Amino acid sequence: MSKLLSRIAGFFSNRTFIGVDKAGNRYFTRKEEIDVKEKRWVEFKGEQDPTSISVEWICWLNGQRKVAPTPEEMMELEARRERVRLNVAHLSCLFLFFGKKVLKKEEEERKAREGSRKAVSSGKVGGPDLKSFIRQFPSASEGDKVEQASDGRIKETHEEKEEPIPESSEPTGSGATYKPGTWQPPT
Repeated sequence: MSKLLSRIAGFFSNRTFIGVDKAGNRYFTRKEEIDVKEKRWVEFKGEQDPTSISVEWICWLNGQRKVAPTPEEMMELEARRERVRLNVAHLSCLFLFFGKKVLKKEEEERKAREGSRKAVSSGKVGGPDLKSFIRQFPSASEGDKVEQASDGRIKETHEEKEEPIPESSEPTGSGATYKPGTWQPPT
């Protein structure tokens, strides 16, 4: 029992007051003989509210800072935070004012572009160009002769014609000549 009382008395007599924050919380430290590590803690003013501790004091409590924040440093950081808050409020007001104008202008431009497209189109949704796809496969009337053999099988023969193939809107070329990003759709 006496050991427990001496530890409790040592706890209070061995502690070193470090500082007070804006909320009135008090910070202490002590070095134990057993542990080499320094113990740090906070005594809250009133109700225990961990959200009332500033970032600088949290860093000191966790050992991320070796030196506790000074009152001058805390005042300087608070003034900087207030300037940032005002700048953000000012920029958000500017964005609301000019952003609406820019967005409205972009919307009008987009509608004008869509309106010009709709005037050209017939109102139908555009699908793939099937004519160019069909041109790739010749039908029987385009140079193929279909013969029926004596056993009932159909035999196709292809006669070469010297007709130029109409230009397709689809990309052409073999794998050896393909270059990514070179093909552009027809305008």
